[in-house]
Amino acid sequence: MELHVIDTGYFKLDGGAMFGVVPKSLWSRHHPPDERNLCTWAMRCLLVVSGNRRILIDNGLGDKQEAAFFAHYQPHGDATLDGSLKAAGFHRDDITDVFLTHLHFDHCGGSIRWNSARDGFEPAFRNATYWSNEHHWQWATKPNPRERASFLSDNILPIRESGQLRFVDVGRRSAEENLFIPEVFPGFGVLLVNGHTDAMMIPFIEHKGRTLIYMADLLPSVHHIPLPWVMAYDTRPLLTLQEKSDVLELAARQDHVLFFEHDATHQCCTVQETGKGVRLKETFPLSAL
Repeated sequence: MELHVIDTGYFKLDGGAMFGVVPKSLWSRHHPPDERNLCTWAMRCLLVVSGNRRILIDNGLGDKQEAAFFAHYQPHGDATLDGSLKAAGFHRDDITDVFLTHLHFDHCGGSIRWNSARDGFEPAFRNATYWSNEHHWQWATKPNPRERASFLSDNILPIRESGQLRFVDVGRRSAEENLFIPEVFPGFGVLLVNGHTDAMMIPFIEHKGRTLIYMADLLPSVHHIPLPWVMAYDTRPLLTLQEKSDVLELAARQDHVLFFEHDATHQCCTVQETGKGVRLKETFPLSAL
């Protein structure tokens, strides 16, 4: 198995929204905001090459939204999806599977692009199967008022219309029931979590004798490791707190590697038990594994 970091650039989000009840006097030490109280975040995806599969986990904002949308979120940086794939030795047509942790715009916006006539949309990965799960798909296509601005129909509905959508079988579950699916692909399991949004999928990937956990929005950055540091975006923040606790304790006990999608500086870290709970042990790039 090979793992490749696929950077798709940076964007900005409100610092208060990203850190919830944590006072600005604390979070701003780690993420100094600009004059609009916005902080910079990465959109870091992961390419998993295993046998004849090339699995892309999430795909960033994309480029098809209106100017007002991009003015609000301010995407920037030199990295692009295509450029990062090329640097890894691949093209988007090589992708066999697009695995979507959840369908918020900054995770799935690159799934769909304008067609050549710019009068409609088409899959950006024409040879890929797109993976979601039925529970989250229903949640995203019938959005609640709190998340409606994060679930953009142009990012989501054309996936189903293309015929390239498949669902991970997550069976029957309640709204607050976590579920671990040990092998969606060989060496690639998934933990279903529900605090950030309903039925978000967290990949667990076996690589070089270690387990790498793709944290998505369960843990956006190293600075979200302390349990109370939970995003205001989360629909069930107390559930997120418990889910974080469970994953962090597991990672500390078994020396798992945490891979960050949104940390602007750090790609990976390990954690350790301390007298104050689980805390950061060390940070490092994926290439150090």
